[in-house]
Parts: sequence; structure tokens; C-alpha cells
Amino acid sequence: MNSECRPRLKGNKKIAYDNLMKKERRILVIGDIHAPFCLDGYLEFCKEVYAKYNLNQVVFIGDILDNHYASYHETDPNGMSGGTELEYAIAQVTKWADAFPIADVIIGNHDRIIMRKAFSSAVPMEWIRSYNEVLGTDWDWSERVVYDNVQYVHGEGGTARTKAKNDMMSTVSGHIHTQAYCEWLVGRNFRVFGMQVGCGIDADSYGAAYARHFKRQAIGCGVVLGGHTAFNCLMEL
Repeated sequence: MNSECRPRLKGNKKIAYDNLMKKERRILVIGDIHAPFCLDGYLEFCKEVYAKYNLNQVVFIGDILDNHYASYHETDPNGMSGGTELEYAIAQVTKWADAFPIADVIIGNHDRIIMRKAFSSAVPMEWIRSYNEVLGTDWDWSERVVYDNVQYVHGEGGTARTKAKNDMMSTVSGHIHTQAYCEWLVGRNFRVFGMQVGCGIDADSYGAAYARHFKRQAIGCGVVLGGHTAFNCLMEL
């Protein structure tokens, strides 16, 4: 049977099939992975979600890297050196790039640590290599992207709920790690959602030690269909 031929379906099955095959943006939103401290199995989980919902686009919501060794907060004295951590991070990121070679990446606060330290040390930007050059990726890195009237941001400025309310614009964000929800705000002349996406960090790694006494991490990813439907998928642990 030709794979392009539509199966003979009726009723709800036909409706479900037509919805799954609708030509629209079908976006996988990948949570903060904090390489090299990404949780084992999180990549496979995201690949499964991408296939399950017939998705066709990818947005990483930020904090691709952890940069623990360069953190502005306390670092583990027994942790990896900067060179070793970066080496392991690149190895992890390479697997993600192999799975999703085309993607938008929102720059998170952990991603920009090195840029910030270079800036505060008066190092001209001409001396600094791009994220793609360092990591060997071909992704599009930016602070914010908008698709189908939905904005994707990392989330340092507050929760997705707050950002959606303040901007009166549907918003997807990460950053928080312990929340995963989608909430609709509806008024007389507007209808927008705020979706907080979970993360993919290994909570038992020393990179996540600062959150040891926080709530449990929400390990998962998000899905946005055509800007009209949004939901989270949580990974079984």
C-alpha cells in the first residue's frame, strides 16, 4: 500500500487521522537539558513524543548547557574541570543534534554564562566563538522566537502564566524545572495560553545539587499544534 494513501477510516477515527495529518506547525518543545547533566532516557523520550504526535519542528527552550564550572553560584570542588565538562557536554549535544539537526534554540541563562563573563572581563565579542562553532551544531540560536502567534522564551522574567498575561500573548517557557502546565487566560476579546515546560536534567547529578531540597523536577517536554493546542508530556520515571 502506498504510504501516501489515506486509510479507509470513518467517524472519530477519520477525524483523528485528519487532525494528525493536518498541514500545520507541529512543534516539539524540549525542556532545559543542562548538558552534560541530561537525564538518561530523556532524548529517547523526546524522540518518541516527536513521532507519536507527527511533529515537524523543534524548539529547545533554553539551557542546552549547564556550564557548572563557570557558574556565578557555588560550584562543586570535586566536579569536572571546565575543559572536561565541555567535552562531555559536546558529546551529549551531538546526540541531540543527530536526532534533531534543524531546531530553534532559545538562549538560556546557563547558556550565556561564558558570554557574560567575557563581557564583564572586557573581552571584545570578536574573540568569542558562536554556540554552533563550539558545539558543532547548525541550530538557530536566539532570545525569542514566535510561531503562530505563540512566543517561545526561556523564562528568566517569570512564569509562562505571568508572561502570557503581561504580554497578552500565548507563551511557552522553561527555566523553572519543577512546573509543567498549560493554562488558558480567556477574556471578552482575547484567548491566550501560558505553557510551562518541564526539563530534562538529571536531578541526582551534582549539576542539580542546588535544587536538592526543592520540589521534584518535572521531567518532560511540550507540544504545540498550530498555535491552537498546547500540552505537556511527562516522562515516566
